[in-house]
Amino acid sequence: MSGVVLWVVCPKENANSLLSLVPRNGGPKRSKMCSKLSFSSGVWAYSGTVANPARSSEEKVYEVVLKQAALVREQRRPKDKEKEKALGLNQPIKTDGTTNWDLLNEAYDRCGEVCAEYAKTFYLGTMLMTPERRKAIWAIYVWCRRTDELVDGPNASHITPKALDRWENRLTDLFEGRPFDMYDAALSHTVSKYPVDIQPFKDMIEGMRLDLRKSRYKNFDELYLYCYYVAGTVGLMSVPVMGIAPESKSSTESVYNAALALGIANQLTNILRDVGEDARRGRVYLPQDELASAGLSDEDIFRGKVTDKWRSFMKGQIKRARMFFNEAEKGVKELNSASRWPVLASLLLYQQILDAIEANDYDNFTKRAYVGKAKKLLSLPVAYARALIGPSSTKS
Repeated sequence: MSGVVLWVVCPKENANSLLSLVPRNGGPKRSKMCSKLSFSSGVWAYSGTVANPARSSEEKVYEVVLKQAALVREQRRPKDKEKEKALGLNQPIKTDGTTNWDLLNEAYDRCGEVCAEYAKTFYLGTMLMTPERRKAIWAIYVWCRRTDELVDGPNASHITPKALDRWENRLTDLFEGRPFDMYDAALSHTVSKYPVDIQPFKDMIEGMRLDLRKSRYKNFDELYLYCYYVAGTVGLMSVPVMGIAPESKSSTESVYNAALALGIANQLTNILRDVGEDARRGRVYLPQDELASAGLSDEDIFRGKVTDKWRSFMKGQIKRARMFFNEAEKGVKELNSASRWPVLASLLLYQQILDAIEANDYDNFTKRAYVGKAKKLLSLPVAYARALIGPSSTKS
């Protein structure tokens, strides 16, 4: 991904040559954001003390959840079997006389190649989806990867806040049907076809801005917002593509909450796995107040010595991550049947990273927790069995 800097700084006027890749009939209508907030029990109970009690990070994020849920509710209204056919979600890409569909198909194929190269397990999971959903997920993945590479890739030292501003302007262009390159064109087509809103994408870019200026988090409320920006957003981007099972009795908001929880759980797991690696870069993503309460400090992390205090602290952090995973699994069962298996497989594999940290006696300073191939393969039938259970029969 060595061309990341060039992707950001090139002028948007050059996008005109790719306009023919995107259908000109516009995207789905956007619904206004609901204003009423209602919080479920469970994962929310772990939020740290908030300086401004009227405006916690969870409240800010939940407003975005409500907006995304409203968009998908519009999609779900036709309950008959013709719904997906009417939306064209399972139909192969066909020419309409104005769009260069050969180039668009090639753009999706290139996204698939990137996914296959950099996220092999995830790519295998997408092969279980319908072709059109698979392509859309590839396009979202590639955009997220390119965004992450801006601050975490080989050219990260050259990235400035202005470069991220240009990347956000380019995002707006592709949502308005003006892609800059083929990868943009694939995502531009995806967001014109599914009820995907721009806000989670903008929020992910905000997470990259945080990485440029912030390397410590005072409490879990701050860390929660960061985890939402860099990972929870992916769940919100993906639900419209994954689809909710027509027979699901759960509210759209609860499914989005679960998708958000999965993103938070994954990022918390990343943080716990990479403590030593981040420390070598001068970064500590663990809540400072919780470290202090455990009798620990940044210096203890930089020393990288596993102590009883560290083990006790890590047990609490792992417990919280697992609670988010448990919350996420409830919602995965409400997804479209073609999407449940790959998402559950991913969830189970990530959960096992936490098991590996425990197996390493909580030494995430010098040992990297990973899941071996044998365990990965054993997870697939377990995920498949759970995916067969399907949506709950009661309303939530």
